[in-house]
Amino acid sequence: MKYELITADGRAKRGQVTTVHGTIQTPVFMNVGTVGAIKGAVSTDDLREIGTQVELSNTYHLHVRPGDRLIRELGGLHKFMNWDRPILTDSGGFQVFSLAGMRRIKEEGVYFNSHIDGRKIFMGPEESMQIQSNLGSTIAMALDECPPHPASREYMQSSVDRTTRWLERCRKEMERLNRLPDTVNPGQLLFGINQGGTFEDIRIAHADAISAMNLDGYAIGGLAVGESHEEMYHILDVTVPHLPLEKPTYLMGVGTPANILESVDRGVDFFDCVYPTRNGRHGHVYTNQGKRNLFNQKYEKDSRPIEEGCGCPACRSYSRAYIRHLLKAKEMLGMRLCVLHNLYFYNKMMEEIRTAIEEHRYAQYKAGKLAGMAAGQD
Repeated sequence: MKYELITADGRAKRGQVTTVHGTIQTPVFMNVGTVGAIKGAVSTDDLREIGTQVELSNTYHLHVRPGDRLIRELGGLHKFMNWDRPILTDSGGFQVFSLAGMRRIKEEGVYFNSHIDGRKIFMGPEESMQIQSNLGSTIAMALDECPPHPASREYMQSSVDRTTRWLERCRKEMERLNRLPDTVNPGQLLFGINQGGTFEDIRIAHADAISAMNLDGYAIGGLAVGESHEEMYHILDVTVPHLPLEKPTYLMGVGTPANILESVDRGVDFFDCVYPTRNGRHGHVYTNQGKRNLFNQKYEKDSRPIEEGCGCPACRSYSRAYIRHLLKAKEMLGMRLCVLHNLYFYNKMMEEIRTAIEEHRYAQYKAGKLAGMAAGQD
């Protein structure tokens, strides 16, 4: 992997990451396809059309169904889902948080009960790396614990210390797997994850510790789990400077367009979030004039596209009135068109962000974008 910092505007970075599956222009939003597909009947051909650079899938979910060994047998995740660009796989660490009622954390790893059929699953650092190696993703995430918010200082420090020990085990196992003669992707990259909740001293110390490991990239996890936006931005302010400038920085699970704009301003390169797909499936669409709820009756006779001037497949061909009708009739096409629009909006916004940083006008761009989106919320 090669990360090149092309330019900066304040703390906002414009870079590119060269991988075995292509070059990623940053800042980038990764489109979330948890089980190897974007929810809303979106194909990989669609993803290419709307400018997707990176697809994100989930280790735990693909391990449970259809099984990472089956995917390996079929040539790896890229071949399985017909996607020739980079894929990042989450490690399963978020499921330690989201499936809290179905798991036990031990030093050796995490014991789950499958959310599908209840069968017992064990995932430690080595197992997470083995599953991701079977998938053959471009970027593998280290296994961590995403602690709940709020959590006591004592719990948080213990959790972070264990995450650090797990990271060292992940690194050793990834190095071993990449050397195997039959590995799906011998160039698989490993990103470590910074944790610490809203305790800035724990965050900083952990950032320093994992930076010393000289990994391919670094993520900031455990945010957008209940803390305020102001708390999240403060943690980014104090933590990002302690992560290597010459490596990509990834803010996990974030977020709204405003969250992304603010976080780019604090030095973040990579983002992912389910918001554009989840909101799209419920008829909520993003525009430069604010978020619109297409279920609203005022769109019943509205012959305009979701956003005038938008180049997405939905806006090129269909009206608000028609898409509203599809949503009301529970036709899948309505959800699909809204998801396509939202993902296009996010991907296009990231392109605009990159251009604004290159032209050293990011502050003006951010202010104008935020003002426009705040003006017309439904």
